[in-house]
Amino acid sequence: MNRRPDKEYLQRMKYVVSDWLTAALAFFIFNVCRYYLLNDGGLNHEDFISFILSPKVIGEEILVPLVMLGVYWLSGYYNHPYGKSRLEEFITTFISACVNTVWIYLVLLINDLTGMRRVNYELIIILWGIMFILTYAGRFFITFRARLHFKKKQWKFRTLVIGNSAEARHTAKTLMEDSIREGYEIVGFVSLPDEVNVEDELSIPEGTDFAVFCKEMCIDQLVIAPQNRNDSKVLNILYRFISLNLPIKIAPDTLSFLTSSIRLKDIFAEPFIDLSSPVLSDSASNIKRVCDVLISIVMLTVFSPVLLWAAIGVARSSEGPIFYRQERIGRRQKPFRIIKFRTMWDNAEKDGPSLTADTDSRITPFGTILRKYRIDELPQFWNVIKGEMSIVGPRPERAYFIEQIVRKAPYYALLCQVRPGITSWGMVKYGYASSVAQMVERTRYDLIYLSNMSLFIDIKILIYTVRTILRGEGK
Repeated sequence: MNRRPDKEYLQRMKYVVSDWLTAALAFFIFNVCRYYLLNDGGLNHEDFISFILSPKVIGEEILVPLVMLGVYWLSGYYNHPYGKSRLEEFITTFISACVNTVWIYLVLLINDLTGMRRVNYELIIILWGIMFILTYAGRFFITFRARLHFKKKQWKFRTLVIGNSAEARHTAKTLMEDSIREGYEIVGFVSLPDEVNVEDELSIPEGTDFAVFCKEMCIDQLVIAPQNRNDSKVLNILYRFISLNLPIKIAPDTLSFLTSSIRLKDIFAEPFIDLSSPVLSDSASNIKRVCDVLISIVMLTVFSPVLLWAAIGVARSSEGPIFYRQERIGRRQKPFRIIKFRTMWDNAEKDGPSLTADTDSRITPFGTILRKYRIDELPQFWNVIKGEMSIVGPRPERAYFIEQIVRKAPYYALLCQVRPGITSWGMVKYGYASSVAQMVERTRYDLIYLSNMSLFIDIKILIYTVRTILRGEGK
């Protein structure tokens, strides 16, 4: 039985259910130890039954495993349910157990402690030990079963190879025959122009609708294997296929320009560069998303008076809608409608798309004030909550301009790995662009950000953005 897209969801749910059950069992066992170690220290229960059935403990038994699952999700463990290395699984579980132990101690146990240092240490060690052992045991069993299915060829990664030359066939043959690399099934080869393509039953013609094909054939991943290996060609292929929302991998020796800036992923002993995923770790990616949502909710709440003032000002200063909605291209080329306060006269682009200049007659007097302090961009926090944008990320552009940028700078394709942002390193260091050439120049700063993504860099960009706003340097 081959792995289907819903198999990934089911595998993820196996880990979630296992973690929830082991978390509940671990906390129950801990409560047994907690009672017998602390009962003389002031738990104030006559017997164990009255303690374990008390409303407080029952509430803890329900809520604690759920919060623990939240920690496991933040760790990034569920992001990719297949292809886990043993070391990665061990370290992630170890750290998660430490984090859960700390918050349980600080929230629930600190009032129970007797003042006896030995007993306190025993409680903390027991809590961590039970939690780690049970959680890791459940995960180990599920991962072991999955690897066994792949080793027996019962599960396979259905792979579409982008390239149909003799070199591409050799790459596929190596993947299929090498006993170290497990679980590959080559579904087809995509013919590329300007290459000597092989013609057989696995050859897929150029005119194929790959969105439909990948869905019908249950494709799990793409492997780029061009005959002529150069950065520009590979990046153009990436830009063409990244909208399929599938992992796009390539051998490390195929891409010279960006190998050092993209995280290697050990896929069943075969190191591939995943061109469709950013350098940010799964854990940092989840934390970034949570911070995006929380900060956006706070910003929309705290600045609600400013939002109201801006809305009234736009409505009174010129005719037209209060909000300006425009289609932009987001993560993996998915289009979305960005929302801003309108700062231009109505129908300002009736003659077609154009960029804003420093002295743009299309901008209203009130719009100039909004742009100076970037108040017009406050509604974009709603795009962040919806998951279409991030607070920090490359600036979202229109398809009309992206096509021109990609022709001059193919590396723009890499920016499709992440959600676009309200602010970015490019906006901080370069600002708004009034021509495609300037957009290309700004893209270089965003590429530097992409190669060095971290939560620390995001904080740094936010600090610079706040400084720009306070100085009124927005345009």
